[in-house]
Amino acid sequence: MAMSEPVALNDNPRLPRGEHRVVLIVDDVPDNVAPLHDALDDAGYTVLVALDGESAIRRARQALPDMVLLDAMMPGIDGFEVARRLKADADTAGIPVIFMTGLTETEHLEAAFDAGGVDYVTKPIKPREVMARMGVHLRQARQAREGAIERSQQRHALDAFGYATITVRALDGRLVWQTPLARELLRQHCACEGTVAPMAVVQWLRRHLVEAEALREPPRLTIENGPRRLTFRLHQRVGDEDGDPQGQGDWLIVMQETSNESVLAALTNAFGLTAREAEVLYWVVKGKINRDIADILGASPATVKKHLERIHMKMGVETRTAAAAMAINRVRLLESSSA
Repeated sequence: MAMSEPVALNDNPRLPRGEHRVVLIVDDVPDNVAPLHDALDDAGYTVLVALDGESAIRRARQALPDMVLLDAMMPGIDGFEVARRLKADADTAGIPVIFMTGLTETEHLEAAFDAGGVDYVTKPIKPREVMARMGVHLRQARQAREGAIERSQQRHALDAFGYATITVRALDGRLVWQTPLARELLRQHCACEGTVAPMAVVQWLRRHLVEAEALREPPRLTIENGPRRLTFRLHQRVGDEDGDPQGQGDWLIVMQETSNESVLAALTNAFGLTAREAEVLYWVVKGKINRDIADILGASPATVKKHLERIHMKMGVETRTAAAAMAINRVRLLESSSA
């Protein structure tokens, strides 16, 4: 069972000047609410009140308070169920919940933490103790929120430099997170618009998990789309490893698109080729045979052969090897010609 950390009672429980916090108190007995409400109000908090579980859930979703002080035992929907519902909603999951309870048996305290509570205070409520505990958890929530914002900003900043990032769950291939640029690149190169990563990416990730766990960078994955290429680099594991019984985890992958469209333009200008002839010559330089080129360009091998004959004529050569050599020398094509 999680244990509450010792709390130092501050002589001045008031909020710092200019700081604004909203607290939702949930208790079905108005007499229990009044002293705590007044103390929080005097300390500078904006206080909301709900007298039953349904109202608590509705008010939390509407107001998104910074903290919920929640009575454990209420008629109808009790505090444990209220907490579970708040934690199941993405909009309210990050709100710290402190249980207020007169029950101190171990099973009740465990139920409070299992439902998503971060702490508990026992009745009769002592407002200064409550505010001291609130201060601890409000600071932790703010730090977690700021950390998440910073990580998001760092990831999105990569988009500005031509990179994109995704987070993929190795177990099921789920796209846990992706930047706007990543979403667009996956759509263009992989026809991927759902919540699951392309199968080639998932298979590549699973093949290299052992290397990644050992902090060795595995070979990169490259998906070619005409003269454009999308490269995937496995960066690091992210998320909570304790919550992953399969031991595969969520992985941050950095993507980058490169293009040889400038090379195609150079081939076109150097030899007076059409755009399609330049594409054929480009793939000849890459070592592709006619059948492969036909598959890449969505044409027939016979059509590729005709394009190649016209290329030979315009370049004044007789073989594809000579054409490739001239293209490399003339356009200074520096990239690898691997298949």
